[in-house]
Amino acid sequence: MIVVTGLKTCDNCKKAVKALAAQGVSVRLRDLRDEPVTAGEINSWYAQFGGSLLNTRSTTWRNLSEAERADDPLALMATHPALIKRPVVETPNDRYLGWTTATRGALGLSD
Repeated sequence: MIVVTGLKTCDNCKKAVKALAAQGVSVRLRDLRDEPVTAGEINSWYAQFGGSLLNTRSTTWRNLSEAERADDPLALMATHPALIKRPVVETPNDRYLGWTTATRGALGLSD
């Protein structure tokens, strides 16, 4: 099973689930607001993706003060899950960030 972690209202998350399901892949959308991620998950994702995991283009980021933006990114993402770039796509053997051409290619999907 592939788990797509993001928000049920996120267009890219919906596209990911739809594309995977259309290929007959067992897929589940994990909404960050309904099923919060653990600090361990955030740490693991950050270790793999680095600063790319922090979504600085989000409305949540834009609404933070300069002082808040200077906080530790891991703490920010734990407090504000919408700051996690979406989707995080997890297969039994690997993990991908974003619904990019590279992610789709790695999952065997064409554009």
